[in-house]
Amino acid sequence: MKLKNGSRRIVGLGSALVDVLVNESDDFIRKIGVEKGGMTLVDLPTLEKVMADASTEPSIVPGGSACNTAVGVGCLGGQARFVGKRGSDDTGQFFHQGLVERGVDPLLMTSELPTGRVLSIITPDAQRTMLTYLGASADTQPEEITPDCFADSALVHMEGYLLFNPDLMTASLKAAKDAGALISLDLASFTVVEQSKALLDDIIERYVDVLIANEDEALAYTGIKDENEALAQLARHVDVAVLKVGARGSYIQHDGRAYRIPAQGSGAAVDTTGAGDLWASGFLYGLVNGFGHEHSGRLASACGFEVCQVVGADIPADAWTRIRKQLEE
Repeated sequence: MKLKNGSRRIVGLGSALVDVLVNESDDFIRKIGVEKGGMTLVDLPTLEKVMADASTEPSIVPGGSACNTAVGVGCLGGQARFVGKRGSDDTGQFFHQGLVERGVDPLLMTSELPTGRVLSIITPDAQRTMLTYLGASADTQPEEITPDCFADSALVHMEGYLLFNPDLMTASLKAAKDAGALISLDLASFTVVEQSKALLDDIIERYVDVLIANEDEALAYTGIKDENEALAQLARHVDVAVLKVGARGSYIQHDGRAYRIPAQGSGAAVDTTGAGDLWASGFLYGLVNGFGHEHSGRLASACGFEVCQVVGADIPADAWTRIRKQLEE
C-alpha cells in the first residue's frame, strides 16, 4: 500500500467511550431484550439500570472501537492519535489520562453532555454484547472535524459506528482525504451494516482504502456466505480488504491476491471485547511501517490473540512485550 506522505502516524476517529465490563449469563441478555453479540444504542437511564441489575462488579477502562485501535498502535511503539469528543466531567478526564498513559496523543473536544459509556456484557462463551450511551461523542459536529485533525498522518482509521451520523461520517472522510491520509474503515457490527447499507456503498467506493469486516459484518454487507467470494466482494472498490473469521484467523486481499492468515496462540478466549480493534492495531501498524500484508496479518493475529486472554481491551505490559518481539523477527 502506497503512503501519500512520509508520516507513520495513525489516527483513530470515533466515539470517546469508557468501557464498563461485566460478566453475565445468556439469561441476563435475554432478560434485557437485546440481540446477543450486537450493539444497541440506549439512553443513560437505561444503561444505568442495566448496570445496576448486573450481578458482577464492573471493570472500567478507556474504550471505543477506534480508540482501542489507536491505543494498540501506541503500545506497539507507533505514532498514534485519537480524535473524539468527551464530557467535561471526571469520566472524561479519566478517558484523557488513560490515552496519555498508553502512548496516544489525545485530540479531544469537550461537550456539556456526559462522557459516553459502553456496557460490554461478557457471556461464558466469551462473546460480548454491547449497550452504548454515546453521550458527548454524539455531540460532535461535522464542522469540528477538519483536515487539521489529521495533519501529518499516514492513515485515518474510522469505526463503522460513525455511520449512525451520516453527516459527520461524510465530513470526516472528506477531511481525511483533504489531509492526504489513507482511510481504513472497520464495519464494527452487523447491526451497523444492516442499517447503513446504502451509505456504505457510496463511501466505500469514494473514500475507503482499507476495509475490515468479520464474518457477520461481511454477510450483512455482501449477502454472501462463502468466505472467498465474500472477500472478493469486499475488495471490489478498495486497495486492501480484510475478512476476519474468528479462531480460524483471517483473509487479506490486495491487488487480486488473497492471503490466508492463521490465528495465533492456543489458549481459549476469556473475552472477545476489543479483539477486532486490536487486530486492526497490529495490521495497520504493519502496513504503514512497510511490513507487507502477510507480516502485518501475523502481527494483527498476535494482538488479537493476546487481547482475548484478558477481560476488556487493555492488553497488559508483559503481553505487549511478547508482541513487540515479533517486530524484530
